[in-house]
Amino acid sequence: MRFTVLATFAALVAYAWFMIKVARARREFGVEAPRVTGNEAFERIFRVQQNTVEQLALFLPALWLFGGYVSDPVAGILGLCWTGARVLYATEYYVDARRRGPGAALTILIALVLLVGGTAGALLR
Repeated sequence: MRFTVLATFAALVAYAWFMIKVARARREFGVEAPRVTGNEAFERIFRVQQNTVEQLALFLPALWLFGGYVSDPVAGILGLCWTGARVLYATEYYVDARRRGPGAALTILIALVLLVGGTAGALLR
């Protein structure tokens, strides 16, 4: 499961980076915890981090189902593509929340492929 592990690592590193960006943005824009509103640029950075943690709840189990029951190398490739899509989503969202569509769509599509494929693989074994 080394490719699934590497894809998991990449996704969690990206998520950690998004958390660091929130901490930096809190200082830069003067948004003290527990506040999460007040500056639009901060709110976009915060939403990327929050949305990513929401997406991880679907992505990680789906990745491991697919890696375990279908193909570890394919799971790894799809997992790295998911992380790339999250970075694209973040890049788009930081500039303008209305531009997040392509990254968000790719993220969901990849997660659903992993979920459906992994579930089918498990049921067919």
